[in-house]
Amino acid sequence: MTPTHHRIFIALALCICLIAGRAAAAETAPHGFRYRTFVDADKKSYPYVIFIPHKLDPGSRPPVILFLHGSGERGDNGLDQIMVGLGTGLWKQRATFPFVAVFPQCATDGRWFADGADAKRALMILKQAQDEFHTDPDRVYLTGLSMGGTGTWSLAAAHPGMFAAIVPMCAPPDPELAQKFAAARLPIWNFCGDKDQVETVTFCRLMHKALTKAGAHDRYTEYPGVGHNCWDDAYGTPELFTWLLDQARSQNH
Repeated sequence: MTPTHHRIFIALALCICLIAGRAAAAETAPHGFRYRTFVDADKKSYPYVIFIPHKLDPGSRPPVILFLHGSGERGDNGLDQIMVGLGTGLWKQRATFPFVAVFPQCATDGRWFADGADAKRALMILKQAQDEFHTDPDRVYLTGLSMGGTGTWSLAAAHPGMFAAIVPMCAPPDPELAQKFAAARLPIWNFCGDKDQVETVTFCRLMHKALTKAGAHDRYTEYPGVGHNCWDDAYGTPELFTWLLDQARSQNH
């Protein structure tokens, strides 16, 4: 099976899982990918997807991770955002994945900038999921790829104390923010392919140097021979999720 066919297979499996989740909405202990709806102050509805761990014990407080997708998954069907990135990486380890994962969808003409409507709504959707599943407030994580990687940098800069750690991918950061992240003691693991756009690779390297110089809690992985799609490798790395679980907001102070 080629990588493209494998991704198509996973996408179809995710769709089937979501359809089954709709049919089983009343089950006592749901798990896997599930549809949810966020209704804003103007009574407008926005569909999104959550992943509920298969091993979620009653009374437990699971960690939660917010995923921001790239520009190609924008829209309003509430589905495309799980077809690329964390959704497909998660699918491969779904039986043991310990996080509640939250997948909002950006509007067709939207962006994930922290001061924009889509990012603000994403944080409200995160809050809705936190309330529903009583997640651990000490273990809240943020990740995103491409446009979502830019959003990850933006939201972390605007709310450096909100997350236990962030994982941006294939997005050019602003090295001038390094001191701010270091002062917040925010753990960062950034990913990029060395064959990505020159600007992206250059600024990822500059940010790594700036974070290191500032004394930040920083990791940087650059995949040789990889273009823009570094996320299949990154989200396929078990060490990433082990590392995330070792980070906690209370340790960042």
